[in-house]
Amino acid sequence: ETRGMPDAMMVSHLPYGPTAYFTLSSCVLRHDIPECTPASQAYPHLIIDGLNSKVGKRIGRILQALYPIPRPESRRVLTFANRNDFISFRHHMYTLDKGQVGLSEAGPRFEMQPYEIRLGTIDQDDAEKEWVLRPYMNTARKKQTLQ
Repeated sequence: ETRGMPDAMMVSHLPYGPTAYFTLSSCVLRHDIPECTPASQAYPHLIIDGLNSKVGKRIGRILQALYPIPRPESRRVLTFANRNDFISFRHHMYTLDKGQVGLSEAGPRFEMQPYEIRLGTIDQDDAEKEWVLRPYMNTARKKQTLQ
C-alpha cells in the first residue's frame, strides 16, 4: 500500500500453494466510482479472457480457484481480461429488462501484472519459483508471456 492505494497483491492457496504475486496499478476503489451499485453476496460468474499461454492458463486457474461455482441465476460478473500482459479486473452487476441487458459497475477496478509464481505458500521462503517475469531481457521485440 502506498498513500492509501494498494500496489501489490499476493494470492496463496493453502495449505500447499501455489502463490502468485501481482503488482497493481490504476486502482479505483468502490467509494471513488460515481453511481457505484451495491454488490450482491452471490457467487460471481467469471470471465477470463486472453490468458492463452501455459503461464496464462496457470494464472487463470489460480484466479479461478478463488471463487466457488455460481448459481445460474447469479447477476454478478467478474472479468479478468489480459491485454499486453496486464490483467484488467472489472466487477459488474447486470440486469435483464424486457430483452435488454443493463450493466452497472460495482467496483473496484484495477490492472494487475503478474511477476512471480511460487509452488509453495507465502511463509515458505525456500519454495521453488515456477515462473518469474524477466522484463529486462534482450529481445528483438517484446514477448507476450500471457497470451
